[in-house]
Order: sequence, then C-alpha cells, then structure tokens
Amino acid sequence: MMYPGTGVSVVTELDDIDALVAQYWPRVLRYVSYSINDADLAQSITQDCFLKAFRGRASFRGDCAVSTWLISIANNLIRDQVRLKKFQFWRKAQATALDVAEMASVLPSGESSPESRLMVNERTEQVKAALDDLSVNQRRVFLLRFFEGMDLEEIAQTTGMPVNTVKTHLHRGISTIRAKFGGKA
Repeated sequence: MMYPGTGVSVVTELDDIDALVAQYWPRVLRYVSYSINDADLAQSITQDCFLKAFRGRASFRGDCAVSTWLISIANNLIRDQVRLKKFQFWRKAQATALDVAEMASVLPSGESSPESRLMVNERTEQVKAALDDLSVNQRRVFLLRFFEGMDLEEIAQTTGMPVNTVKTHLHRGISTIRAKFGGKA
C-alpha cells in the first residue's frame, strides 16, 4: 500500500496473508461453522473470505478492526449462499455436519480432566441444538455477541442491521435459548 500523495510504501497487517490467516482463521471459521452447521462449506467460505480480504485489502479503510472486517466479509458470503439457495442443500447434508467433539476443542476451557471435557462436549451439543432453533439473523447476532465478543455497534456494522434490530434479534435468540435450557442459560 502507498500513503496517498507521498509515494511512501507501507506494509500493513493485511499485506501478510500468512500472518492474517494464522491470526484470524480460527475466529472466522468458528463463526462460519456455527452459522451454517456444515464443516466442508464452512472451510470453503472461510477460505473465500480470506481470499476476498487479501484481494480487496486496498479498500480496507481502517474504520473498524480487521477482525470485524473479516467477519463482515464472511457474513456476506454466508448471505450469498442463502440467496443462491445452495444453503438449503448444505443444511440437509447433516451427514457432513460439524463433529461436536471437534468444535468443543476450539472452545476456550481452562479445565482438562476427562469429566470436564465430557461436560463441555455435552454442553456444546446442547448449545448447538439450541442454535438450530434460532432464525438465521438471531443465530448470527447471538454468535457474534457471545462467541466473538462483539458489542452491539460492531454487530450492527458487521451485519448491516440497525442497532435496534440487533437488540431485537439478540433478545429473541436469548429468550429461545433460555427456554431450551429451562431458564438456566
């Protein structure tokens, strides 16, 4: 990249694709995986996300975090899948759905005993089942808020929804999940 009008070249975080992928791949893949419930498709969308980000790095204005920008790209790619009706096919292909044990290994946990891992796996399965009851928008907002730790403004920016719509989807998603867990969520 060049500083405008100076002729001075600057290397940004986005210019080193290997470092970019190493730092953000797990986060983007986790978001995409939980959003669509298909491991193969999630890998493809995540790969497309980084390719698109690298190719479009000159258009990154820096008005948000790189992670927010990447999640926005991933979100748009997921939305494209829905529009093209390809998403319907992948949703039915549950035989290739994410392995719960695999997803539990990417969730942060300070506990490592077999009993603790079993409990994490069971809870992950419960959360995954509860996420299936949410609408696409509720699931995205829920994942961005609680799995990615984004605040409401970042979620609104990432999804292109007004903040009040984000709040509504988040409230409905939380209510659905609480009902699924008997008010314990």
